[in-house]
Amino acid sequence: MRKFLALAMVAGLVFIFSDRAIADDASECEALVKKAAAMCKERGVKATLLAIDDPSGPFVKGEVYVFALSLSMNAMDAHPHDKSIKRLPMGNISDSNGQKFFQKFKEVAESQGSGWVEYTWVKPNESQPSRKRSFVMRVPDEDLYVGAGYYVK
Repeated sequence: MRKFLALAMVAGLVFIFSDRAIADDASECEALVKKAAAMCKERGVKATLLAIDDPSGPFVKGEVYVFALSLSMNAMDAHPHDKSIKRLPMGNISDSNGQKFFQKFKEVAESQGSGWVEYTWVKPNESQPSRKRSFVMRVPDEDLYVGAGYYVK
């Protein structure tokens, strides 16, 4: 009985802390995205895109980072880790379930201003897709939206 109770307590703690980690990741994504959108207004789009492109910059926090795409072309304007996709249209990229999630990002940014999109994507150094959630936000009065995502644990 003691072993069962100890195991149940450990399982409960893991559940509580994993929920907290997910909430922290979600909060971090929203905060970074809002910070990037605000910087566009305060310092301009060009300065913000340079900051987003910097892997050691203010928009990278552990595994969470901001990316930026144009609304008109749905092309990658800034990404701190993958320069090979810069300026490429992303609208036809699909996840493992066939969902065109960059198209969904654009739709959410245009229709709602901001929101969450869930999809699957392969984590770095892994081979199987995992659930991922990204928060995206349209930058007001600009042909731009910014986003950040995290893998659901």
